[in-house]
Amino acid sequence: MYQTWWKVLAVLLVLTTVIAGFLIQVPRLPIVHETIRNTFFHVPMWMAMFIVFIISVVYSIKYLRSADPKHDLIAVECVNVGVFFFILGLITGMIWARNTWGEYWSNDPKQNSAAIAFLLYCAYLVLRNAIDEEQKRARISAIYNIFAFPVMIVLIMVLPRMTDSLHPGNGGNPAFSKITDNNVRMILYVGFIAWSLMAVWIATLRYRIRLIEYKQNSLD
Repeated sequence: MYQTWWKVLAVLLVLTTVIAGFLIQVPRLPIVHETIRNTFFHVPMWMAMFIVFIISVVYSIKYLRSADPKHDLIAVECVNVGVFFFILGLITGMIWARNTWGEYWSNDPKQNSAAIAFLLYCAYLVLRNAIDEEQKRARISAIYNIFAFPVMIVLIMVLPRMTDSLHPGNGGNPAFSKITDNNVRMILYVGFIAWSLMAVWIATLRYRIRLIEYKQNSLD
């Protein structure tokens, strides 16, 4: 039971976020109107992405210290799940942009930086597939992953704040935390926990599958 309680919690919190995200009263703000509800999904998915990317970096460091293939498997599966949530974050952001800015992609600095960061992690996956030797692949991928994470942070969190942007929190536009009420904040924080737990759960499942495949290949 102790191994499943957090999974049950993840499901319950995700359901709570989805239901409340569509039903609770939200501030009546100009321009965004009802699209403010997208924040209950878009922002928590980015948070889930950050969490699994952080875990992947931790295990990449562990691999370089231990050369344990299990650490490499955890790192790569966390990146796989992180890329999945990255895609969800981009899609939900584009949907919001269409309804508030008038188009899915307006070459906003935040959008362009996010796209570059996404390609950065796609390159990580391509790199792994380009190297056949197992230990060399794991070692080079670990080093790449460790450096890719801070670059991604700079691209998403730092550079867009140094120029004008339509995105909340940039270029003089107020951040979401300053224009919402406590009820919306509460659901948003629940969403952070819910989608982060879900991302970790998915990564755990993928790691177990990859570990079984690794053991089978070792026996062949």
